[in-house]
Amino acid sequence: MKLVGLGSTFVQDQLQARVAFANPKRIQPDGEFVVYWMQAGDRLRDNWALRYATLEADRLNKPLLIHHGLGPSDPLANDRSHSFILQGAAELAREANRAGYHYHFWLRRSAKEDGGAIEALAARAALIVTDDLPTAGVNARTARVASRVPCRVARVESWCIVPASTFAKEEYAARTIRPKLAKLRDLCLTPVEDRPPRKAVSASLARSLELDLLDVASIDIVSEVARCDIDHSVSASPTIGGYRHAKQRLDDFVATALRDYADRRKEPGDTDGSSRLSPYLHYGHIAAAEVARAVLAHGPHDAADAYLDEMLTWRELAFNFCARNRAYDKLRALPTWVVDTMRKHTTDPREVTYTLAELEAGTTHDELWNAGQRELVTTGTMHNAVRMLWGKSVLLWTNSYATALRHLLYLNNKYSLDGFDPNSYANILWCFGKFDRPFAERPVWGTIRPMSLARAREKFDADAYIGQWS
Repeated sequence: MKLVGLGSTFVQDQLQARVAFANPKRIQPDGEFVVYWMQAGDRLRDNWALRYATLEADRLNKPLLIHHGLGPSDPLANDRSHSFILQGAAELAREANRAGYHYHFWLRRSAKEDGGAIEALAARAALIVTDDLPTAGVNARTARVASRVPCRVARVESWCIVPASTFAKEEYAARTIRPKLAKLRDLCLTPVEDRPPRKAVSASLARSLELDLLDVASIDIVSEVARCDIDHSVSASPTIGGYRHAKQRLDDFVATALRDYADRRKEPGDTDGSSRLSPYLHYGHIAAAEVARAVLAHGPHDAADAYLDEMLTWRELAFNFCARNRAYDKLRALPTWVVDTMRKHTTDPREVTYTLAELEAGTTHDELWNAGQRELVTTGTMHNAVRMLWGKSVLLWTNSYATALRHLLYLNNKYSLDGFDPNSYANILWCFGKFDRPFAERPVWGTIRPMSLARAREKFDADAYIGQWS
């Protein structure tokens, strides 16, 4: 959809550009309510899916339920991801209550428990609205539910600043999408109207839902996570989930670090030199648009442009890639020139190879790589300057490119707070040549862009970083 116009007309056009229907079914006029099934946009602010659900509830003169759930279905679900989600949900529950929304949280502790909460709601709903995200199983889960329920299911994309449907095909590089995003960026930064629906959920309706809901606002999160049938070997991160913590990080960043961002972001030992907002953006605890508005408001111009090139250009290129290419986690998603050079160099001897267990434990011969792995395992994050080296090095240290990709996805999705994110898949595939160009041919690398852990020591204070994570 081509976006045109200004003011309220443009905002309405932008909303419609974000909506897609997951099934051909009709809105059920006898339904008792509209459901916003919160899967990827865990916030009330700047949430296009919530906005659409609210407008539809008002149009149908029905109340709106916000249904938010968490279960053990992800094979890599662990204390880290569960804790972060529950921390955000606890804050969200309190905020929703104050603002006049009806928000409830449903926790499925094991695979043996009934997983049909959303289907039970759909049997009584006029319409289900949910988030549109091509990764983390969100759209796949939506499709399964949409095929079983009697009412219409609408997907609404709130992840991007510029609606992803603006780009009808896969963009192949930052240089192709950057000018297109620039034309629409400022128009698309119009804040989403945040208000509850006109018709409230009655007490009798709330009691009749018959769901085993969790009072997430007042639980002991550590105890509750311990009861879940998930991987308890990955501990909770020191990074705390929720909008309040995300907003504090954003405020601190634009006040103290944004001015020197272009230089400070290159130094992995400078923990305050970057925004560190990726986990909050991944789980939807804060909107990318809110971050962009704050960065533009505080400037200066060159620093804002440098930051937004990362958060807007590369982030939305990643969403476009994952939305338009179903093989986003496979080597076949790579350009033809990469596939050809890999085929040519697949039997090149590797100087050293490591097992997945050795990589996971951070016991390679290179202390800089090990430090990056330790940061990831300990905190759930890794500085981007190190993450590129981390990913590129594994290409050299495994017996095949497919094994390298499999190991990197496993380590990232298991430990990183932004695992399963479009950005994660795009960043890892970039290590293999996605969005890039051919370079001079070398053993193992072929014509893929090489990166050297040894040369990295000339670009930043590697010893300080290693000491920080020793």
